[in-house]
Amino acid sequence: MESSASPSPSLSLSLSLSLCSARFCIPSMNRFIAKSLAANLGVRRVQSRCLCGAAGAGAPGSIRQPDHGQEQQCSGTSVAQYDVAIVGGGMVGMALACSLASMPLTKNLNIAIIDSNPALVNGIRINKEDPPDPRVSTITPATISMFRDIGAWQYLQQYRHAYFDKMQVWDYTGLGYTRYHARDVDKDSLGCVVENKVLQSSLLLCVQNADIQKKIFPSRLVSMSLNPGSRSKRMDGISSEISRGDLTKLQLSDGTCLFAKLVVGADGSKSQVRELAGFKTTGWNYSQNAVICTVEHASENQCAWQRFLPAGPIALLPIGDNFSNIVWTMNPKEALDRKSMTEADFVKTVNHALDHGFGPPPTSSLLENGNIFSWFRAGVATSGNGGFEIPPKVLKVASERMVFPLSLRHAKDYVSKHVALIGDAAHTVHPLAGQGVNLGFGDAFALSRVIGEAIAVGMDIGEVSLLKKYEAERKPANIAMMAILDGFQKAYSVDFGPLNILRAAGFHAANYISPLRRSIISYASGEQRLPLFT
Repeated sequence: MESSASPSPSLSLSLSLSLCSARFCIPSMNRFIAKSLAANLGVRRVQSRCLCGAAGAGAPGSIRQPDHGQEQQCSGTSVAQYDVAIVGGGMVGMALACSLASMPLTKNLNIAIIDSNPALVNGIRINKEDPPDPRVSTITPATISMFRDIGAWQYLQQYRHAYFDKMQVWDYTGLGYTRYHARDVDKDSLGCVVENKVLQSSLLLCVQNADIQKKIFPSRLVSMSLNPGSRSKRMDGISSEISRGDLTKLQLSDGTCLFAKLVVGADGSKSQVRELAGFKTTGWNYSQNAVICTVEHASENQCAWQRFLPAGPIALLPIGDNFSNIVWTMNPKEALDRKSMTEADFVKTVNHALDHGFGPPPTSSLLENGNIFSWFRAGVATSGNGGFEIPPKVLKVASERMVFPLSLRHAKDYVSKHVALIGDAAHTVHPLAGQGVNLGFGDAFALSRVIGEAIAVGMDIGEVSLLKKYEAERKPANIAMMAILDGFQKAYSVDFGPLNILRAAGFHAANYISPLRRSIISYASGEQRLPLFT
């Protein structure tokens, strides 16, 4: 099942792009992206932190041949055939199913959804009186638009969600800050924070009420034969011969077997589809954990806040009513300490981190006071966007505190014959900018469009030449975003005087140069690409 740790909004993405605008990371970022695109992130290595996937000794679509054995017999007298089998009924997998159900060319497809989560059959129970769950996602205006198009937004609106129209980003040095406002791009909001269970429930309702042939299998995938007539590999290493037309055979943990023209791996960062299909991956750990929880204020918070501290950023995200979500990145030992400390001590440390802890707050308008940043005024049209503000105080913790390790991983290929990967199965990113689930939704909607195009011209939806169109659209966009987030994470992990000044220059560039600020917001919102990546 697609999983997503609570991400922060597009704050640090906006900041990282503004840092690039300060002309100290564009050259290195260009080199990184060029190398990444050339090698599909297949050659990058980080000493002692590489998570190179063990799966996939051969090319995608091939299967390593384990020792022979007796495969478990399929239950039932007949084996059902489906057009699309979606392995993973999480947010991204369900978004694909909804998208297919919403388009005239794909609404007649027969879809199987495979996920052992019983909530997909029994329903997801949401008590509106409960405090928000700490696992949330920040969805961009582009994602919101796509949710409206597929018919899922009407269900989401029945539950708690929080738009925000302002963002403020600053760091502990006190050298600079950036404020963004939706009015900068003539929008009503910059994004919306939603509990993951609300997203999941809304997409499930969309699928259940859609006029499409579908069946949910509450089971796990244990074996998959990618090429009929070849051996079928199981997760326990047993293999045997099968044959059945030009389809992919799937066997589930309850003994059910089915065939599909296209298998979509939407089963998260530890994807079984990716492993069974032999896709290679590369990646690394960040030696950082994220502490997440729900907190309560005296009044409603309508701004997204993020402050960069020596050990990592802390974000305060509005989630509706008087609640906010905390996403605090730090080293693993500190994370365990924060998780285990008393509520009173945790509230104190959160307020300390969001206010004056670790360093002074930025003074307003350093740009206008004739200091080292006064060069911005030379020949550049500038505009302020409001003064620095202190975030609202946290009064108490309203949920359990959860800890997640942070890492990056990317599949060298997204597709092979009859198989495609979407979401975390294809790429896992640092949650600095809350872009992980939005990238996954982008994958789902792009793949559904490609499937529709295939049907329109009578092509096999599992044909690799067709699926490569999906990969060609999504891989460059995903790698570019991964490069930005990874480069920014590394740039901000160093406390070095000259680098601090350059970072502050980036803050001020984004805060005072209106065209740059608008471009950054549009890119972070998923509505356009920056010239750097076109």
